[in-house]
Amino acid sequence: MKRLFFLTLTFSILFFIYNNVLASPPDSAYLFSYSTLKNGGRNGLHFAWSLDKKHWFAIGPEHSFLKSDYGAWGSQKRMFDPYLFFGPDGSWHCVWKVNDKDATFAYASSRDLIRWKPQVYPQLDFYGNCLLPVISYNHDNKNYVVSWWSHKGGNEGYYEVSTPDFIHYYSVKELAKEAFLNDRFTVKINNVEERGTIHKVPWSVIEKLINHQKLVSFNQQLYHETTDQDPQRFAGLEKVNANITVNLEDSKSISDKMIGVFFEDINYAADGGLYAELVQNRGFEYSPDDKKGRDPNWNSFYAWHLIGEHAVFSIDTVNPVHPNNPHYAVLRIEKPGALLSNEGFNGIALKAGENYDFSMFARSTTDKKIKVFVRLTDPDGNVVGQTTVNVRSSKWKKISAVIRSEKDLDNGRLELVPQSAGSINLDMVSLFPQNTFKGRKNGLRADLAQLIADINPKFVRFPGGCVAHGDGLDNIYRWKNTIGPLEVRKPQRNIWNYHQSMGLGFYEYFQFCEDIGAEPIPIVAAGVPCQNSSCGGAGQQGGIPLSDMDAYIQDILDLIEWANGDKKTKWGRIRAEAGHPEPFNLKYLGIGNEDLISHVFEERFRLIYNAVKEKYPDIVVIGTVGPFSEGSDYERGWEFAKEIGLPMVDEHYYQPPGWFIHNQDFYDKYDRSGPKVYLGEYAAHLPGRPQNIETALAEALYLTALERNGDVVVMASYAPLLAKESNTQWNPDLIYFNNSEVKPTVGYYIQKLFGQNSGNLYYFSDVNLSDERESVRKRFAVSVVRDGVSNDLIVKMVNLLPAKIEVHLKINGLDEFSSKASCIILAGHPDDTNARPQEKEITVSNNFDHLLPAYSFTVIRIPEIYIKN
Repeated sequence: MKRLFFLTLTFSILFFIYNNVLASPPDSAYLFSYSTLKNGGRNGLHFAWSLDKKHWFAIGPEHSFLKSDYGAWGSQKRMFDPYLFFGPDGSWHCVWKVNDKDATFAYASSRDLIRWKPQVYPQLDFYGNCLLPVISYNHDNKNYVVSWWSHKGGNEGYYEVSTPDFIHYYSVKELAKEAFLNDRFTVKINNVEERGTIHKVPWSVIEKLINHQKLVSFNQQLYHETTDQDPQRFAGLEKVNANITVNLEDSKSISDKMIGVFFEDINYAADGGLYAELVQNRGFEYSPDDKKGRDPNWNSFYAWHLIGEHAVFSIDTVNPVHPNNPHYAVLRIEKPGALLSNEGFNGIALKAGENYDFSMFARSTTDKKIKVFVRLTDPDGNVVGQTTVNVRSSKWKKISAVIRSEKDLDNGRLELVPQSAGSINLDMVSLFPQNTFKGRKNGLRADLAQLIADINPKFVRFPGGCVAHGDGLDNIYRWKNTIGPLEVRKPQRNIWNYHQSMGLGFYEYFQFCEDIGAEPIPIVAAGVPCQNSSCGGAGQQGGIPLSDMDAYIQDILDLIEWANGDKKTKWGRIRAEAGHPEPFNLKYLGIGNEDLISHVFEERFRLIYNAVKEKYPDIVVIGTVGPFSEGSDYERGWEFAKEIGLPMVDEHYYQPPGWFIHNQDFYDKYDRSGPKVYLGEYAAHLPGRPQNIETALAEALYLTALERNGDVVVMASYAPLLAKESNTQWNPDLIYFNNSEVKPTVGYYIQKLFGQNSGNLYYFSDVNLSDERESVRKRFAVSVVRDGVSNDLIVKMVNLLPAKIEVHLKINGLDEFSSKASCIILAGHPDDTNARPQEKEITVSNNFDHLLPAYSFTVIRIPEIYIKN
């Protein structure tokens, strides 16, 4: 609270100085643009102003008006030596060095230096680096010219490239040293020398920059409010009275698909997680490339151990089971006694009395049959389950057996013990619980899948966000690699730096959606990989070559035929042969994932969208508007969506709880005639990334606003969904788990309560609070909906205050009634990570009172309410 006080005092002083010193502002002043090396050069573009070019005043300071988006994730996104140029088109154009090695520069433009268009990183016919880039304009041929100095590998020179639009570039030309004009200036700002460009501008330009920075700083204060400040913010607040009047004649239809789930293979959510396979590296396809060479032990041998003497364990690729899985194990036994053990995913969880399906592909390289004991053991080597299989064929054969576990274990092992000398080849070694979700073969871990099903999700988005568009062109997720028999599926490196076996593929995703009554929403790349890729073209968003786009588009059209086509069609037949003769009835298709909305993206997205729209006009295509709730990709993404008539866009943002508190009107301002919104990824993030009552209630508060705007926001899904303990790369997540336990978070129960208590009709409410402060008002929310199936009236109330709220609820539009109702309350201290919902029965009527605990979420479900005529 002291920090907030001093920040407020500082802004007040600055505001006083600004408005008094410049009570009669000048017509013009000088604007200085620059970047610093602070935070590794990641703080972006800064501005300072001066009346005399001697005394400079930083706007911020260190406020970022533009940040570089070039490179992999945050550490590489740096801006050096920005050069600002005011063009004849009335726009500001900025170029900068991205690093010391790549043969490109970054470019962005703006009309007001505040709102910038998406960045461009041209792929040039040049092999040096681009240092000190400078931009100018050639009036004779009406082209912009970018020139730079290059110094790489002992080669030094000066070069330039011309462009009419910063999309199309002519060939790079060598430039004489004396023709290179680097007209940057060095000035002192706060006694520190900075280098950049100087421009004389109308004072109104600088005034807008100052006011923008003030607004951003003020909002940041609001958004970083936490419950830690509540004792001071709400000192003396003991109870609030709330009079709520619900008018059943004032309603609107809202989406009945609001709450869903987004599954991405991050945090070992698939292999070792939701996918029930218990053997790790079953196909011997792990590669150091999966982890970018950072772990040399991550290879075909990973998770496998040869125990004993007189045996050799090696890997070969000659004549594999299938070319998509080229590696297999060679086990040579000189004398019986050795065994091959698999540790699973940090152990194999077993349950006493349950059966497990064992299978493997095997062949013998000798003429005799080799008997193999297949054992389940505990860490001490004690056998808890065993069966016997025989390897006798010289050709690959699939061998299957069933093993029953006699003991509960969290950290068991699978052992293969040959009983005679000889040599055998092994591949696709599998141990699968028979007790999968819905008993599906090659199915899902029952307890995890059930937790997801319990949310009552109306849709499932898959196979991921970043996973879908991949780390570079070669890593784009291809759905065709994930269907068919397991041995023909093509595994690949996961963008999160581990391995995807593709055992959990599109067939399993669609089957799961059908099993839980959820709409499938597959996501395909928009012809571009993730702009955060660690490999690929300049800016990492090197798109699929246009010459290859027809084939890529056909893959997407084939996906729709595979999902919806009659079993007599080419791809419908493949689905039917897999065990699902009836169509999956696909309605939605997501194209792209929080992409940079560049011309490379737009060009390819438009091609895909037009092809899908032409052949399958009933499919609702969901586009993307970047990873944030504001900024260049968000703004251009929305413009582009409206230009092409896109029916729906996918928005993503992760924000502090304060943002959700102070942006409950975010969608109230949206155009109801434009594209609908799918909020595909969101979560409340506190420092340290906990998942607790504070974050959960902030999300609940926001979900009531989504329900209020359910006519434009049709779907929403928290992200990420799953995280395996000790293998977590991203926090917070909705459900944590280990091999034998599932650990739903407080946020999970919020999603579950909204999912199980959703409606398709929203009723407006009048709310009057005894304390009229905005800080109080914004921390209380009510949403009243009707479930059109059960005809129940559902009242949701969020109290994010440190005080109780005495609610008097009046329902207009009903005959007098009194009945029992279900009341579910989730409450606790803001730091509580273990709070769980408590249910009780209460009596309700047209007018009833109810007490909301401090820091709580309450759901009251009134059965079978009928509006009076």
